[in-house]
Amino acid sequence: MNNRQLFLNHVGQTSAAPLCLNIVKASGSKMWDADGKEYTDLIAGISVCNIGHCHPKVIGAIKAQADAYLHIMVYGELVENPQVAYATKLSAYLPASLNSVFFTASGSEATEGAMKLAKRVSGRTQIVSFKNSYHGSTQGALSIMGSEYWQQAFRPLLPGILQLEYNNADDLQMITRETACVVAETIQAEAGVKPPLNGWLKALRERCDATGTLLVLDEIQCGFGRNGSLWAFEQFDVVPDILLLGKALGGGMPLGAFIADKKMMDSFTHDPVLGHINTFGGHPVSCAAGLAGLNVLLEDNLLPTVKEKEVLFLSLLKHPLIRNISSRGLMMAVEFDDFETNKKIIDALIEQGVFTDWFLFAAHALRIVPPLNISAEEIHSACSIMLKVLDEFS
Repeated sequence: MNNRQLFLNHVGQTSAAPLCLNIVKASGSKMWDADGKEYTDLIAGISVCNIGHCHPKVIGAIKAQADAYLHIMVYGELVENPQVAYATKLSAYLPASLNSVFFTASGSEATEGAMKLAKRVSGRTQIVSFKNSYHGSTQGALSIMGSEYWQQAFRPLLPGILQLEYNNADDLQMITRETACVVAETIQAEAGVKPPLNGWLKALRERCDATGTLLVLDEIQCGFGRNGSLWAFEQFDVVPDILLLGKALGGGMPLGAFIADKKMMDSFTHDPVLGHINTFGGHPVSCAAGLAGLNVLLEDNLLPTVKEKEVLFLSLLKHPLIRNISSRGLMMAVEFDDFETNKKIIDALIEQGVFTDWFLFAAHALRIVPPLNISAEEIHSACSIMLKVLDEFS
């Protein structure tokens, strides 16, 4: 059997018709398949590869840590230098109240940890989330996902979940003193890049303060400069009680985190002891890679270029088939009439060497979330190919 057949036979599948692209190499904003075909990557591993594939400083950090040690013990008992260095660096670039980092192995696990922490600290059980939100696919995260389509096959899920409309100010009154926490994406990603509007996020913060409810902001997909500032919440003058990170956090390696004030986080240390534990969270190689990736993001001064590249994409992507482009930095949703049109365009783009996909809750929209260090030349080339493909469907 060839690799494609082995892949289909032995690797757990998530769709009935996977793309089956056999990628054998990736560097910067490019990928190459087994036949040597080159692709411009406009997905970046769904926001994972913020500084491109295989950045030499990240690879160097991985190799150096691998020479020292890999996994040595379950998270939280030993002083592991990569964890300490990364947690300290993150805390230095966050508000003072976000000073304690609990590393996990994924964004979904960060969501789970935050839900437990909110219940433990507040003594309450109700959790509020929003329609068309995505926070992961584990049981707890699925319970607060904003779509019955993905939930219905796995019910019963966690009780005590209330879902509100994102950007609906009236719905905020449903947050009460029985609510442990509100979990919201700072920018709704899978809904097709929907930012908070008209001071809504600030109103949410105020309602949480008024009811003693913890505000959990999910920046698993939009953190690390994706929207033009290091953290998206900086753009709305709001600070969460708990911050969720993942994807780009690991510099291309698996890593997630939930971050809160140390006094809050210390509630996991007693009644019961080991209130939350994680075998592979904060893996030393992932932490070393993540720290190197954050350093590149800061030292290469990539944040100021995000808005410029967004403007460039928007100036180039003008076509009668495009109904709208919703964007916030280098997170963009190019909207067409329907999913069928979008899927045909995506398939044609992949055939022409531009790799992209669609959004879970906005299937009519094409995803553009490239590495933040994608070049202007690569943007021009990808957009030129896209316009040619759109002409073919006009």
